[in-house]
Amino acid sequence: MTAIEFNQQLINQRTPLKNIAYSLTLNSEEAQDLLQDTYLKALTYRDKFADASNLKAWLYTIMKNTFINSYRRSVKTRQIIQHAEDMAVVKPAVGANLPGAESQMNHKQIVKAIDALEDDYKIPFTRYYDGYKYKEIADELNLPIGTVKSRIFLARKKLMDQLSDFQN
Repeated sequence: MTAIEFNQQLINQRTPLKNIAYSLTLNSEEAQDLLQDTYLKALTYRDKFADASNLKAWLYTIMKNTFINSYRRSVKTRQIIQHAEDMAVVKPAVGANLPGAESQMNHKQIVKAIDALEDDYKIPFTRYYDGYKYKEIADELNLPIGTVKSRIFLARKKLMDQLSDFQN
């Protein structure tokens, strides 16, 4: 197949590929980006395409793999702790329900202590308290479940040591 024929067949697949991209992303801009990434990879690796094979299936495989890789990358780089206002996961200190400067200072100390943890401990700890199960955290971080449990335990221990003033 010549380059012109390949490019023509690639253009003919635009509508079905765009529909597939939208069904994966559920966002028209992200679908357009995914489609462009797919076209770029298809053109880059055109020499890997076997003439006798199904172009639509080949393009779909490229798109699916690109989407999965992008999703995995975004999960790994997602910021774990977004803002102090979103920190409803930390056990409130005694008196933290009282409005005023003292409870705000307590909250800031707790957030600061969590932020001071090494990422190896902070990420599993915050994910667990965001409601994720040990298995989900282990899969996301590509770690054994035992390691995740251990890191969450050690994070709690470090926080208890740092925040000993808050214990009853």
